[in-house]
Amino acid sequence: QVQLVESGGGLVQAGESLRLSCAASGRTVSSLRMGWFRQAPGKEREFVASIRWTGNTLYADSVKGRFIISRDNAKNTLSLQMNSLKPEDTAVYYCAASLSIGGNYNYWGQGTQVTVSS
Repeated sequence: QVQLVESGGGLVQAGESLRLSCAASGRTVSSLRMGWFRQAPGKEREFVASIRWTGNTLYADSVKGRFIISRDNAKNTLSLQMNSLKPEDTAVYYCAASLSIGGNYNYWGQGTQVTVSS
């Protein structure tokens, strides 16, 4: 069983930065495929970024060049550095983990709210 707890959300102005963290327990982040998703009001949850145990990363086009996903194996945490934030980045952000190479994510955090004002 894997438990995930996000932190770091908040209210910022457009153009500012924010860093989200996800503390994992039950498995090491280096052994998992991990990702960030977000869900804005009235919209479906969407993929933001992912990182495999190989270290390979993948980003949604909407955040490419602005967001950076990383992991700290020593702290067993996943992070999402969000730069040049836009009002359309406003959403609840979720950390997710999977034991498999592909397919659905098996474990989810409770989410953290990010609000970007214009």
